[in-house]
Parts: sequence; C-alpha cells; structure tokens
Amino acid sequence: MTENPLPERVLQGLGVAAGVAIGPAHVVEAGRLRVREYKIPAAGVADERQRFADAVEASVKQLRKLQGRASKLSGAAAEELGFLMEASLQILSSSRLIRRVDERIASERVNAEAAVQFETSRIEEEFAQLPDAYLAARAQDIHDVGVRLIRRLTNTPYTGFADLPKGSIIIARAITPADTVLMDPARIGGFAAAYGGPESHTAIMGRSLGLPAVLGIANIEEQVEPGQMVVVDGTTGRVVVNPSAATLAAYGKERRRLQRERAVLNRLRNLRAVTLDGTKVTLQANVELPLEVELAVHAGAEGIGLLRTEFLFMNRDDLPDEQEQFELLRPFVVAMNGKPVTIRTFDLGGDKLSPALRDRLPTGPNPALGLRAIRLSLKHKPLLEAQLGAILRVAALGPVRILLPMVGTANDIVRVRAVLHRVYGRLKKAKVRLPDQMPPLGAMIEIPAAALAVRSIASAADFLSLGTNDLTMYTLAIDRGDEHVADLYDPLHPAVLQLIYTA
Repeated sequence: MTENPLPERVLQGLGVAAGVAIGPAHVVEAGRLRVREYKIPAAGVADERQRFADAVEASVKQLRKLQGRASKLSGAAAEELGFLMEASLQILSSSRLIRRVDERIASERVNAEAAVQFETSRIEEEFAQLPDAYLAARAQDIHDVGVRLIRRLTNTPYTGFADLPKGSIIIARAITPADTVLMDPARIGGFAAAYGGPESHTAIMGRSLGLPAVLGIANIEEQVEPGQMVVVDGTTGRVVVNPSAATLAAYGKERRRLQRERAVLNRLRNLRAVTLDGTKVTLQANVELPLEVELAVHAGAEGIGLLRTEFLFMNRDDLPDEQEQFELLRPFVVAMNGKPVTIRTFDLGGDKLSPALRDRLPTGPNPALGLRAIRLSLKHKPLLEAQLGAILRVAALGPVRILLPMVGTANDIVRVRAVLHRVYGRLKKAKVRLPDQMPPLGAMIEIPAAALAVRSIASAADFLSLGTNDLTMYTLAIDRGDEHVADLYDPLHPAVLQLIYTA
C-alpha cells in the first residue's frame, strides 16, 4: 500500500451541526448561476413577462413535488422541510422579489433571468445588513428562490445526490434547503460550504437530519478535488482535506465517542434535573422555528423558556393578523402538551424591520438605539393588540407566559398590561375561548438601564428574564456581528457580570 503523496490540509469554518463525518468529497456547483443580460424589444416585453410567469409557475410545481418528498421523511426533518418549502412558496406567490422582477422586465426591458439576478442581489444585500444573525440569514431564502428561477429560465439541469457512494461528503459554494431534501442520511455523511451561518435554514436542516456540517469556508469548492478523502468536524468547524492515517484514526475514535455520548444522553433525557442537595432545576428550550419544538420535546425539555416570534413577520410584504398569528403559534403550545410556553412579543425595529414594516415605518439615524422591540409595539398599538390577542387565544390551549423585549422602565410593563386587559375584554365580549386567568407578563432585562432599575421593573412585572446577548452589547458598546470588534465581545467582562449580579 503506497503512501498518499498529497499533504493533509485543514480548512477552518463555522461548525453548525455537531458530529464527525469521514468520506469521499462530492464537489458541486450550487452557487449563483452566470446570467447574460440583453435588451428586449418593446414588442417582446409581454412575452418576456409571460416567460417569467411560466418559470414561477413551474418552480411552484417543483416545490410542491419536493414537499411531497419531504412529507415521507420522519420526525423533525419532515416538519422543518415542509416549513422551508412553504417559505419558498410564499416568496414565489406574493413577495417583493416577484413584483420587482416583473416591474424591471417591463420598465428596463431586460431579459427575465437578468432581472431575477439583479433583484435577488438587491434584496439579499438588504437582509445581509441586518444586525440580527437570524434575520440576516433569511437572505439565503431569497437567494435559493432566485437560483431556482434562473435554473428554470435558462434550462440549467440540476444534479441530485442519489447515485453517490455511501458516506459521501457534499462540498459546495452554497447548499440550499431544497438541496437537503435530496440528502439521504443513509448515503450522505455530511456537508461543507462557503456560504451560510449557524442561523441559516441549511444549518438548521443539517442539525435536523443529523448530518455534521461546516459553513463559512471561502472558496471551499475550489480547494477540494472530487473524490478526495475529507473529514467534516461539525463541532470545531474544521474540514480536513486528505487526512493522514493518524488523523483518520483520531477522528474515527472521536466519532465513536460521540455516538456513545449521544446514546447516554438519550437514556438521561427523561430524568428529573435535581442537584445533589435536592434543588430542582427546570430545563427549558429556546425556539424560533416549528422544527425546534419536536427537538426540544425529544431532548426532554420541561417547557419553552423563550419562543421568538420574529418568524411570523419574515419573507412577506403583509402583516399577519390576529387569526394568522394564532394559527402559527398554536402548534407550539399544543406540542408541549401542558408544559409552559413563554412567548416573547416580536423584537423588530430599527434596521431589523421585516419587509412588511420597512416601507411603513421610519428608521432613525442609529437603529440599535431607535424604535425597536417593545418601543415599536407601544408606538404602533394595532401591532401589539393583534399579537396579544393571538397569545391570549393560544393561552386557552396550555400554560403561556408573555415576555416583553427591550423593557427600559416599569412604565413599559404598565402600558402593555393596560393593552392586554383591553384586548382580553374585547375577546371575552366576542365569546372567544380564553384562559380563566390572565397570562403572567414578564420583562427581559437586556439593557443596562433595566438592570440598574430592576427593582422598579420587578414591582410591575410578574417575572423577569435575563437577555445576556444584548446586555453585553449595550454594556460594552460592541456589535457582536461586526467582525472588526467581535473578538472584544465578552459576556464575562466584569462590567457585564456586575450588571447581572445587580439584576
């Protein structure tokens, strides 16, 4: 047996789905397609708009077919894939992207695929500038739909993964959630890509399918040869290309250790969390997508400690009304089967506005210090009333608490409580099913002023929740999303710890 002459190389990225995968690389081109732009004669504009409409219709049919494939999967993967396909279908049905492309074809008289690429890039840039990692990652959803439309318009074939050798590692510039529909965990070992982060749908799907994944390695598709042996370490974020015999042995041992650890944790998940001195600790989950509810239940969570509601407002140009929010929140409460669910009112505003809000509300010169979260809700009462109405209605299905983000003073709690009582009265008069008692109303302590005035806020709130991410950011004046100062972001900074101690 001859020694492999190629040297071992280690590529560093972001580990987004823990675990170790070892196998031959399958390098695919899943990034932006090259598009030629050309002018359409005035007489041909109507036909070009129809060509675009036909591509949209064909893409919708293709996504419906993928939905059918996703429904055959089991557990969380099926639920999340259905959610992702539905998000893409919403973008294709009534989004700014579709309207902008159609308008660009008509006004600029350019070919449809060029219009798709231009408008996709523009919306992607808008999302990418958002400071919130989860919201910024929704740019990938727009990108995926754009690529799908361009493939349809240019008749570019798509290659799946069905015929790959068992244990293959997918290496690509970008991997879409739709790509993951075609990844059979029995055949695919893991994946790595240049684009994406821990909050992207692709990362979420990697975790859901149990596939080790690493994202954020620039030009990875140019650094790995097809068929080359690679190791994907989804815990540390490393991709080892052409691993040595010693490295393969070490990672093989690590993979077996993780499998044993997972088996042990599975046996422990239903045990009560109690310290040696008899103190009971309640372990609850933070969730923001329907997929995560089943994962939380499977892991033995005793409730949902934080349900983020920003997902209700993403990838759409209209605002969800009370009924729609109720329908979207209901599965979370029902799935917990009597365990408590803490629902946080939306934390949007400033430059974190959803598309439906961005065109309606002004943004200040410093969005991080501007109209966001509970400030926005109190400024625009119909938004708050619709959300509180939906939460009150789901509270009739199980124990629910309401959590307010970015609270600054006790008066914020007092004002929201007044709105809550008014909405409760309206719904009761309409004979809507409601809980017998008003849900507890709590405050997030996530800005220094709230930490320093915590006694006053506690006197008005029913419970408190500590939000260390924003508390650290505002205390240290450091944006954790800014790569130039992210290394200075330290939740263990003495000033942060002092504020937590005060709170």
